[in-house]
Amino acid sequence: MMQTYFTTTSAFLLGLIGLSTNRTHLMSMLLCMESMTLILFLSMAAASINNTNTMPITIIMIAMGACEASAGLTLVTITTQKNTNDYVKNLNLLKC
Repeated sequence: MMQTYFTTTSAFLLGLIGLSTNRTHLMSMLLCMESMTLILFLSMAAASINNTNTMPITIIMIAMGACEASAGLTLVTITTQKNTNDYVKNLNLLKC
């Protein structure tokens, strides 16, 4: 159990470090966030093996992860068409 806890924690922290260091492209940031969501889902699924009450939370978590992935892909597509690249520094929320 301790090895599983260490593995999931270190994988989540690696995704967090990747998110904080790879801030040039929007796609790499979204991939890091997706890996963090996947690690959270895997830890929730591992916890639901021992406890049957957490199974609906796990299903909701994977549904939210799928929605997050589709919204991220839409954002990447729109910004690439508008700015011809996916650099984060070109994104400005104050522009219309």
